[in-house]
Amino acid sequence: MRLVVIAVGRLKQGPERELADRYRERFDDIGRKLGFRGLEIHEISESRARDAASRLAEEAGAIAAAIPEKSMLVALDEHGENIDSTVFSRHLGSWRDQGAGHTIFMIGGADGLSPELRRKARISIAFGSATWPHQMVRIMLLEQLYRAATILAGHPYHRT
Repeated sequence: MRLVVIAVGRLKQGPERELADRYRERFDDIGRKLGFRGLEIHEISESRARDAASRLAEEAGAIAAAIPEKSMLVALDEHGENIDSTVFSRHLGSWRDQGAGHTIFMIGGADGLSPELRRKARISIAFGSATWPHQMVRIMLLEQLYRAATILAGHPYHRT
């Protein structure tokens, strides 16, 4: 299964990009041994439209265009379900074992994800009840993907 993060906005060079790259590389190292064919990141430009509805529609169109057919969709949304790392790893392992070709993690911009994309998602996940900048959500997602891989591999990184 290939994992793809489609994120609105770009991470600039600096500590955030370095941390994101570190977790992505760590995932790739352990993920191959677990049957994951890689972790890609597609950055979508933020819409410059004046109103939120237009921004959401433009960003949703760009996200939808980057989604391969028959993909498992996961929305990262502040109103999503709060799940712990072990449950997250079980979802990831289950989707892999069911033969999903792609699992797509969608991260919206400042206005979030369009209602249409949220409806299409198999699951909607939040990282707590706080509102996080989309750049931080990307880093937290990459860390959770790495953590999930270590849980699936029985690696001691995750301690309960």
